[in-house]
Amino acid sequence: MAMQMMTWLIAIPLLGLVTGLRTMTAMAVLCWFAYAGQLSVGDSWASWTGKLVTAIVFTVLALGEYVGDKLPKTPNRTAPFPLIARLVFAGLVGAIVAAGLNGSGVEGVILCLLGALIGAFAGILIRREIVVRLGCKDWPVALVEDLSAVIGAILAMGIVTG
Repeated sequence: MAMQMMTWLIAIPLLGLVTGLRTMTAMAVLCWFAYAGQLSVGDSWASWTGKLVTAIVFTVLALGEYVGDKLPKTPNRTAPFPLIARLVFAGLVGAIVAAGLNGSGVEGVILCLLGALIGAFAGILIRREIVVRLGCKDWPVALVEDLSAVIGAILAMGIVTG
């Protein structure tokens, strides 16, 4: 019971937070966990996430996002299109995790969406503040953010599947 509460109240919002930072990271990590058989999606609508090709596609998209994030003309993550994309993928991630846990899809979506909103808005504010306070370029801070998103997604999926 305590593990189930931890999954719903920590892991799913953390996956949302990661999606708010990097749209494709949580989805890519989730697909690798599903492919490895650690997230049981085999008999659900989310079974497509357990395919190798799906994991590879989302990994490539995540890597592309890491590169794109460093480009000077990349729009702000809280601009309408990037924010909508983050929210769509957060909802999808929340629904897939809920399906893998035989839980409420609505709760999974809501918790992941809340996490994504926090990740998107807090992430940009924290990143800007670090750059200003340290007087450094944005690029190294963005790399740390990339790494934080990957680690956060792996930790969250570890809780989900643990």
